[in-house]
Amino acid sequence: MTDPDPLGLWRRLADASVLLDGFHAVKHAVRFGADVPVAVAVDRRSALALADDLAPDVRATLEALLTEVPEATYTSLVPRPHPTAMAALAVRPSREANLRALARTPRTAPVVVLDDPRNLGNAGAVIRLAAGFGATGVVTTGTLDPWHPTVVRGGAGLHFATAVERLTADELPAGPMFALDPEGEDIRGVKLPDDAVLAFGSERSGLSGALRARADHLLALPMRPQVSSYNLATSVAMTLYHWSATGGATCV
Repeated sequence: MTDPDPLGLWRRLADASVLLDGFHAVKHAVRFGADVPVAVAVDRRSALALADDLAPDVRATLEALLTEVPEATYTSLVPRPHPTAMAALAVRPSREANLRALARTPRTAPVVVLDDPRNLGNAGAVIRLAAGFGATGVVTTGTLDPWHPTVVRGGAGLHFATAVERLTADELPAGPMFALDPEGEDIRGVKLPDDAVLAFGSERSGLSGALRARADHLLALPMRPQVSSYNLATSVAMTLYHWSATGGATCV
């Protein structure tokens, strides 16, 4: 049953909620247990047909949630309309819940740390990767908000499948820190433990002095001479794949 005043509910909740922009973001948030109080679509029937084809496990939940709205109303609710013309609001997990998840031991999968990232799309792509590999969480340092709507859009709603939080360098979870750095040891000769903290420098300036000083190990990804760097999300993907391929937890 839909809310009798979904647009009023949207406007009351918007400032304090996470915007889920597009079918896949809504699908993933629902699938991983997000509290989604309101959802809208320009074409409710088409949105439910997408669920039938791509996500039958959440179809019933979406049917109960979705309210059809005119296109002009939909575009007034989102900063950048999505091709699927669908959006929802979700309750952001509490900081306390994320900190508990990040601190829980023994840890069976690494924590990814993005040291002062600058690109919102890259941060979203990393969260999507971390969720896919079953990482314990993604932590950012610096000013970027990992729950910014552009990051959530880039993460396709998979913020709700892992712990995502912004912390200072002093607040990072315990565990052996492996920091990616061009001067480090070739990663191919290292087995990453499940409780690793994997640190990646910013796209612009690399690792901060604070994280470099804290790192237990510096690791380098294989790279052709005269190629200066990889994209941040690509570096995270290669590192998490290396962890999984050398004995890390199996994604199921």
